[in-house]
Amino acid sequence: MEHITLLLGIVIVTALVFDFTNGFHDTANAMATTISTGALKPKTAVAMSAVLNLVGAFLSVEVAKTISGGLINESGIRTEVIFAALVGAILWNLLTWLLGLPSSSSHALFGGLIGAAVMSAGWSSVNGSTVVTKVLLPAVAAPIVAGLAAMLATRLTYRISGRTDQRATAKGYRAGQIASAGLVSLAHGTNDAQKTMGIITLALVTGGVIAPGSNPPTWVIVSAGTAIALGTYLGGWRIIRTMGKGLTDLAPQQGFAAQTSAATAILASSHIGFSLSTTQVCSGAVMGSGLGRKGGVVRWSTATRMFVAWGLTLPAAGLAGAAAEFLTKQGTWGIVLTGALLVAGAGVIRTLSRRQPVTVDNVNDAAAEPAGIVTTAMAAVTPPPAGLVTGDLSGDLKTTIPSPDAEPTRPATV
Repeated sequence: MEHITLLLGIVIVTALVFDFTNGFHDTANAMATTISTGALKPKTAVAMSAVLNLVGAFLSVEVAKTISGGLINESGIRTEVIFAALVGAILWNLLTWLLGLPSSSSHALFGGLIGAAVMSAGWSSVNGSTVVTKVLLPAVAAPIVAGLAAMLATRLTYRISGRTDQRATAKGYRAGQIASAGLVSLAHGTNDAQKTMGIITLALVTGGVIAPGSNPPTWVIVSAGTAIALGTYLGGWRIIRTMGKGLTDLAPQQGFAAQTSAATAILASSHIGFSLSTTQVCSGAVMGSGLGRKGGVVRWSTATRMFVAWGLTLPAAGLAGAAAEFLTKQGTWGIVLTGALLVAGAGVIRTLSRRQPVTVDNVNDAAAEPAGIVTTAMAAVTPPPAGLVTGDLSGDLKTTIPSPDAEPTRPATV
């Protein structure tokens, strides 16, 4: 067994930096709806999510084994390839965070890894069947399944609570929403922290520190869980604003339905080793809950930008990873330059983000986005909820709309 070299140490640190960005990039998955409905205060929400992300990291290693031994062929892959993949994933994560788009940190990592591996050893280095069955298919199916489940759950909850006191029901659903948010956080730690564990384990294999096919060492599990928890506590307020306010307007019943559906999908996929995107699952569940409420609509302009980001994540991160690997192949100066470009890119993005900061104090202050054509049309044909018309308004209606029982005015006869 060899000792950890300087380059391998840099790769491990870079992987933990990615894990940190994954944490604050994906905080919205668990807590955006809880914060937007007022079930929890923002700081309390992210602290709770951070602790449960850490706990979730210790529940399974199936996803980690998929990445460390299934996505690419370990033989012939150099440690520099892992470094280049992480550079591409981190830059894409930071860019989408700046834009407030809930893109997939998981797919950013997969794209960076695939792009760097292809640049280093050609297409034969990628296990295409694993990419299709455990990455691409879940990416398409998971948000659809979670969205449909959330839509049905929302309709069911409104039907059940339709004859009960609305204030008491809202309190109960807020409590349920807190519990379901905790379950999503636990599921996120179980699924996403493992991806960094898998990357570090793959780096240790390429460096000859552990044997191929090994499970992540305990120190890798602890460090990955800690990094994602710290990132979660920092709070990705920009993406929380988009998920909580930008896609649809959520009531506690909808938040509970969305989070429960998302957590079920994530935990089930983690158990069988599907490395799906928790962001896509949670976003699909939020949209499904928006469509499940009578009179609720989805802001499709925001959703369209999000869909575009989802589609671009794998190829964009792959190109960035391939470019970084091209530099690292040039030798020591290429590795140093790649690291410098990563630091410079992160600095530029941070500077741009401070022009219009989104913080814990203004995360729920965003003005609603103007409704698009589809949203306006849906709202026009949807009847208002019961009780919305006030006495004054009904009086105005009576004076302008004749009663159906009234006889029509007849012309006077002379």
